[in-house]
Amino acid sequence: MTTSRDSAAGDSTRGDARIRPVERADLLGVFRIEKAVFAQPWPYAAFERLLDAPAFLVAEGGDPEDAPDRIDSGTVLGYVVGDVTPNHGRDIGHVKDIAVRPDAQGRGLGRRLLRTALTELAAAGASVVKLEVRESNHRAQELYVDEGFEPSRRVPSYYGDGEAAFVMRLDVGAWVRRRNAAGDADDGAR
Repeated sequence: MTTSRDSAAGDSTRGDARIRPVERADLLGVFRIEKAVFAQPWPYAAFERLLDAPAFLVAEGGDPEDAPDRIDSGTVLGYVVGDVTPNHGRDIGHVKDIAVRPDAQGRGLGRRLLRTALTELAAAGASVVKLEVRESNHRAQELYVDEGFEPSRRVPSYYGDGEAAFVMRLDVGAWVRRRNAAGDADDGAR
């Protein structure tokens, strides 16, 4: 499964959200979500520096007539930030940040964002993808394990408040093969 920045897997208007590459105009919405979701949010400038990352994607509100809570079209509902680092022929993708607006959670947007980011990271050459997750964030850990991530190690005091993180890894090629075999490569939330 291969995609491009102009035609991402999951780039559809199905449901009440469409996933697409970020644009500079989205950054304020992304930053507002970051501040609403995380106790230690990234600074705005961090998002600006990653605008060209291969898997910096947003989920935006779809047609207000179709949205159950009448979210305006074009409203950023969630985002994911992922990039790729060259590593001697085995490039490493890194899901750096992912969040969904609190009032839009529970609709599968996080899963759709993650899946689309993994597809984009694979297309950008990543053979493995890693991420860090708070030890206390069981909901996110369940999502990652469900998608095939495996914990590789625990990092004590990873976050500024002293909480530990689990580093999780995913073999992207195996993930793509599983998704293609299951015939659900572009499905949305379950």
